[in-house]
Amino acid sequence: MGVRVGVARVDPSCWEAAAWARRGRLAAAALMLVSTACGAPPEAPEPFSPVETSFSVLLITVDDMNWDSVGVYGAAIPDLTPNIDALAAEGMRFEQAHVTIAICQPTRAVWMTGRYPHRSGAFGFEEIRPDVPTLVEALGDAGYYTGVMAKTGHVLPSRPEIWDEVVPARELENGRSPELYYERTLNFLLNADSAGEPFFLMANSQDPHRPFAASATEAAARVTDAESTNHQYGGGFPETELAFDPSEIPVPGFLPDLPDVRRELAEYYTSVRRADETTGAILRALDDSGLAERTIVMFLSDHGIAVPFAKTNVWMHSTRTPWIVRWPGVVTPGAVDTRHLVSGVDLAPTLLDLLGLPPLPGADGRPFTPVLRGEAQDGRDVVFTHMNVTIAPEWFPMRAVNDRQFGYIYNAWADGETEFFNNSMRGLTFPAMQAAAADDPAIATRVEHLLFRTTEELYDHAADPDALDNLAGDPAQAERIERSRELLLEHMRATDDPELDEYERFLATVR
Repeated sequence: MGVRVGVARVDPSCWEAAAWARRGRLAAAALMLVSTACGAPPEAPEPFSPVETSFSVLLITVDDMNWDSVGVYGAAIPDLTPNIDALAAEGMRFEQAHVTIAICQPTRAVWMTGRYPHRSGAFGFEEIRPDVPTLVEALGDAGYYTGVMAKTGHVLPSRPEIWDEVVPARELENGRSPELYYERTLNFLLNADSAGEPFFLMANSQDPHRPFAASATEAAARVTDAESTNHQYGGGFPETELAFDPSEIPVPGFLPDLPDVRRELAEYYTSVRRADETTGAILRALDDSGLAERTIVMFLSDHGIAVPFAKTNVWMHSTRTPWIVRWPGVVTPGAVDTRHLVSGVDLAPTLLDLLGLPPLPGADGRPFTPVLRGEAQDGRDVVFTHMNVTIAPEWFPMRAVNDRQFGYIYNAWADGETEFFNNSMRGLTFPAMQAAAADDPAIATRVEHLLFRTTEELYDHAADPDALDNLAGDPAQAERIERSRELLLEHMRATDDPELDEYERFLATVR
């Protein structure tokens, strides 16, 4: 069991050695101390000797960032994510990457277990079953020094004792302060290096999750936060000005061009810029620690933007993610993989494989290590994505099959009467759509589809990246629909999906 180092806001130039116990062994650790007498920090700390026997891992995640909000993935705003773009120039980026489920907590449960949601017990905000092994436990047992920053209630909430260091979002200005991420990342790395152990750090930015930067919602949250919390460790939200003119913001094709939509997108992209700054601060701390050359860096988003037709669904913009891996000495800098589909269930199996550790028992995913080495890997032509949303008393299960071009969706709940609602419909965008629907038939049709769906959907993402034209009823796509059905049926049978019986009953009515 690890002993957490409780460290307040720190100046990385002011530190001294301390002794503490880790997993029953004594180790020297660098303890950062707040001091007003330290003066200006040095340009960079002296480099520390990296662990020679194994790579360490820095897993950086961003919260609710759409895949195409990153510059190298085609962001329409110039120079929006320079730090993430720089990381991509040093590693490999995957163009066909998907998370498994587009909700914050269950997608992290997938990352930690390598299992589909129903196979770990974490359908939505449920905890991972006690009998299911996790990535962090495997790394801890192998001698890795482990830490998590922000989103702590969403990553193994039932097993806090497995981490050596836990930095709650409150100590990082609700997961939104690049400066604090730098300080706490460097502190963790110095502790790990002093202990003489490889490390696993999961650094989670809570941008660009709502409340968006410079929004009225964030301002209200700032007031509430100030009135109800202890600010010993920071708390609050950073003061951030709106970085973009709403009238000039690009509106994605899956949303209507309305003033409130533009306003919310301007706030969202301001949050994206701050998330990029946080990513840069974390990477700068890694460089300053002297451990970068022995550290695998993996970057991805947990799912798409929190607006209709993205987060908490299974459309392409729900689950497609920017995924970048920097593996010094192995991955060719600037490599781009467009061929292989990788999935959230592959994250834990891949990291364990890269480190030469045994796979997690019962994992559904498999390592994409050969792809990182520049090799072809069979069996990466499709990924399966899930959604399990409960808005009492309704249950909204969905499944999808995605290949490089097409996406097939099965909406188990769609009966023509049940009305959908979830987190992606909060904020400014959906109310604006509802209001505009009264006078605009095209927007009314989109609202109707969002609320009620159909049992099956099929989209050609090459011709229709915004999923506006459902091809499920097109006779020309009958063969593709049938193939997708068979793939999903095989997947559901292989994973003992609780929606299997319902899907088989549905197939019996259409065959």
